[in-house]
Amino acid sequence: MPRFGGIATFMRLPGVTPVAELDVAVVGVPFDIGTSNRPGARFGPRGIRSESVLLRPYNMATRAAPFDSLRIDDTGDVATNPYSLHDSVTRIEDHFRALLDHGVITVTLGGDHTIALPILRAMAAKHGPVGLIHVDAHTDINDSMFGEALAHGTPFRRATEEGLLDPRRVVQIGVRGTGYEADDFDWSRSQGFRVVQVEECWHRSLGPLMDEVRSQLGAGPVYLSFDIDGIDPAFAPGTGTPEVGGLTSIQALEIIRGARGLDLVGADLVEVAPVYDQTGSTSLLGANLVYEMLCVLPGVQYRS
Repeated sequence: MPRFGGIATFMRLPGVTPVAELDVAVVGVPFDIGTSNRPGARFGPRGIRSESVLLRPYNMATRAAPFDSLRIDDTGDVATNPYSLHDSVTRIEDHFRALLDHGVITVTLGGDHTIALPILRAMAAKHGPVGLIHVDAHTDINDSMFGEALAHGTPFRRATEEGLLDPRRVVQIGVRGTGYEADDFDWSRSQGFRVVQVEECWHRSLGPLMDEVRSQLGAGPVYLSFDIDGIDPAFAPGTGTPEVGGLTSIQALEIIRGARGLDLVGADLVEVAPVYDQTGSTSLLGANLVYEMLCVLPGVQYRS
């Protein structure tokens, strides 16, 4: 089958394996009614899958061979409710709880960043409070947005309040831009999070930073949540809330590759909105980052 043919599953995976037989479930969450600016992330999973046909199974840089090491398949999408944010959040949590009952690691194609909250609820129910690597232009710790407690700018405030995170094991990388208040980043720091503003990342490799992150997070379950707007819009224009001065695509690879050795229990790639990117480059970058996530999961073998 040529790459442009067939059913668009992630990396042309078969999409038929029972979850009980998997180690890793790739799952889409087509949801964007928590978005505050440009909608369209509901089409992120489809866009990422479409561009992922260019990917091949072996990582020539790190020598990772995830498909030789783990049983991985695309398990399809959560059936979200486009008319109800609250019902959708419940559906997402229930879906992930059912997946985790089978002991799989989930790698999620979003969807706006609201989806991180119900996923973390499921993760904490399975693993207890988790550590977090959060890559984003925004801290997403607003107390509310337009009076609403659930939105794509609030998930990590709610997750902290609900005890889903171990605050001493949370790192936020790439945050930047303008704020509503002068202390917009301070709430995270007051909880014990490490906040790495993007200016600390400019013009340098992030390998040394990730050495520090691995030391900080140490043993115990870790969740990786990667908002595509953490990357500069020069590389990822197709997103709802772009911010200039962001991470490069190379730094994004360094962050994910730097998570190797951690006990990753799940990961997501969110806020891809293909409608704002006519070339498909944002979805292509998103697909590559999801593949890199697969390459650093526990149990992956590396070819010499």
